[in-house]
Parts: sequence; C-alpha cells; structure tokens
Amino acid sequence: MIPYLLKQLKKCKPPSDSFLLLLLISTFFIITISACSNGNCQLLDTCSVATDCGPGLYCGNCPAMGKTQPLCTRGQVIQPTSIVKGLPFNKYTWLVTHNAFSIVNSPPLPGVQRITFYNQEDSVTNQLRNGVRGLMLDVYDFENDIWLCHSLRGQCYNFTAFGPAINTLKEVEAFLSENPTEIVTIILEDYVHTPKGLTKLFTDAGLLKYWFPVNKMPRSDADWPTITDMVADNHRLLVFTSDASKEASEGIAYQWRYMIENESGDPGVVRGSCPNRKESRPLNSKSSSLFLQNYFPTFPVQDQACKEHSAGLVEMVGTCYKASGNKLPNFLAVNFYMRSDGGGVFDLLDRMNGQSLCGCSTITACQAGAPVGYCKNDTTPIRSPTPMTSTSGSFSGSVQLSGSTSKAHYLNLLVLSLFPLLSVMVLV
Repeated sequence: MIPYLLKQLKKCKPPSDSFLLLLLISTFFIITISACSNGNCQLLDTCSVATDCGPGLYCGNCPAMGKTQPLCTRGQVIQPTSIVKGLPFNKYTWLVTHNAFSIVNSPPLPGVQRITFYNQEDSVTNQLRNGVRGLMLDVYDFENDIWLCHSLRGQCYNFTAFGPAINTLKEVEAFLSENPTEIVTIILEDYVHTPKGLTKLFTDAGLLKYWFPVNKMPRSDADWPTITDMVADNHRLLVFTSDASKEASEGIAYQWRYMIENESGDPGVVRGSCPNRKESRPLNSKSSSLFLQNYFPTFPVQDQACKEHSAGLVEMVGTCYKASGNKLPNFLAVNFYMRSDGGGVFDLLDRMNGQSLCGCSTITACQAGAPVGYCKNDTTPIRSPTPMTSTSGSFSGSVQLSGSTSKAHYLNLLVLSLFPLLSVMVLV
C-alpha cells in the first residue's frame, strides 16, 4: 500500500493534487498507528483476532442485534470480593451458569447421536476461571453411576447423557484447591434415587472437606457468615438439592428452604413479569436470605444469547427487584454467559454489586473501607438497577468460545421438543 501511494505522489503535478495525496498518506499512517492489536485493544474496540483484545476480553460480535463488526467484548467477572471484602455471603451477587455441564461440542457416548439442548460453550474449569461461582447441574441414576444429563420425564437416556458427574465435580475440587479464597455454589436438579448416592459422589470427588454444613445455613432472612469466616473455616462449597428428603438423609440443603427463585425458562423472560417458581416461596417473602434469578429461554439458542444479555436482562433484573420487595439477586443464572454485544452480564453484575455493597454505580467505583456512597469518580449512589454501560476490567482466567451453533443442533432441538408428543403417540 505504501509503495503504491509513493508512486502516485511522484506522478502528481499540480500542488493541489500533491497536497491531497500527502493528506491521504498521512491519514493512512494515523489510522495504521491508532489501530490496536497484540492485546492492546480495549472494550468495544474493533478487533480481528482474539489476541487483539486485552485481559478479560475476547473478540466477538452480535449479528442478532445487527452488529457484525467484531469488537472486544467482556468475558470475565470482576470478583466483588477483590474490592469489598468480608461482608456476609448473601450481600454479594454471583454469576451462575444454567446447565453448566451441557456444553456445545461435548462428545456423545460412543455410537450415539446426542439429541438434546446445549447451554454453555466452555468447560466447567473455564467457567470457574472466568468468574462463574454457581453451577446448575442435573444429576441422574444412569449406567450404575450418577451422571449429568438432560431431563426427559425424569429419566436419563443415552442420547441426552453427558458423562459421569464425578468428572465435573473433580474440576470443582481442583479449582477450590488452587484458589483457597474462592467459594462455589452447586445447585442440583436431583433425580438420584440411589441411597446415599450423592454422599458417595461428593466424597469420591474430594469435596467434603469444603462442605458448608446445612445446620449453619440461616433458614430465615438472617445474614449468612461473612466471606472471611467461610474461607477461614474452609466452608467454601454450598450444595443445594431439589429433593427435600436429601436434607435429612444426606445433609444436603433443600434449595427452597434457603432461597427464593423466579420462574425459569420462557416464563422467566416475559417483559414486566417476574413470577416465583412454584416450589419457591413468594419472591417478597422474608423467610429466605438468598435470591436466585433465572434469565434464560426454554429453548437455548447460542447465537441469540448476545441479544438476550442486553437491555432485556437489565430490565428483567429491575422487574424482579420490585417483585422481591427491592432485593437484588444473589445468583444470576444464564445460558452462554459470555455472549453479549459488549459488557453483557458482567457489566450488570458490576452494577448490582456496586449498588448493594457500597452504594456506587459499579463495583469498580467502590472504595475499600469507605462509607456507603463514597465512590471513585462517582458521588451519586444508585437506588435501583440502571441500564448497563461499558466498564472495562480484568480477571485472571480463560476466555473461550466454541463458535456458532450448527444446523444439526437446531434439528436436535426440533426432535427433542417433539419427543414428549411422540412418546404419547406411541403409548396411545
């Protein structure tokens, strides 16, 4: 390009032509110099490859919103405990991955074509490294073991199975071992009927040493222990089950004794509405200190997640905030958590933690040890959730996206959605 411009400059005779071409060359140099690359690109800067973007960012786009130009997009959490330390566990908001095990491109069982939904696109290890602190897992009796699987009438099939649960739990154990100040929550959709099956599973995975005892969990809206105390006691794994009997038989907390939850799937994304899940107490109940907010459609579509994680998510957090009596969620559960058109769930988490922990518009404006409302470059405390803005930040971890959903995946969704109807037809 440069030799060509110089050659054209030599051909110029009128001064005006030379001036214009020199201006063109100068503009080219300015553009070239100003273009970022090699890890120097910041949030929302144009990028071409993953290595262009700085820490905590990846190069992606959002065609679902008409944005086809790749931009540096957030892919990691700024951990609120790194800025505001030592508060009760229930004062923070944590990112949760819905069906954390249901990962695009996970190999199926040998000789079996998997026909099921996918909800995430990187390993559980990467999810944790990127700042996810809650995992929703579906556990079943299968193949004389306990497996992670999608539900079809409460039974695991080989074409909906993902793998033995212990493999994922060992990933959790490795993360907790390598990160001695981090706390992880596991929420089980529990279809295990083997006596003491879950106890054996968590024992074999080496997780009992991190177990938060159920008898220390507050059943009312009282505060939980502080993050500092939980780490000091090594009570860094919270486990909840959907099976009420497991609390008495295995010491696993029954989820809806300790948290309220809005409806999952399509009912949980209807604009202006935030109903509670039927198993949960009403969202404005004062009998639970934890609040899980679901925000994902019934049928997950990978390429649409970037659009879902924009204004609609922010608006729904505001709706559920009002429905719960002005309570921000402690857990925000989503599909394809890294997909957005810029800041996504990460900016929203920053804002919620900023509001609840220090009265600032974002967690990055909080000042350790300062009174509530004293904020960096921000003198106006936030009183209710507000729309996201771009807030760059970094977290040591790993960003990984698998790519777009294949046509075969959409066919799988169609077949799976028709499966209950086909089953009824066969039975009839």
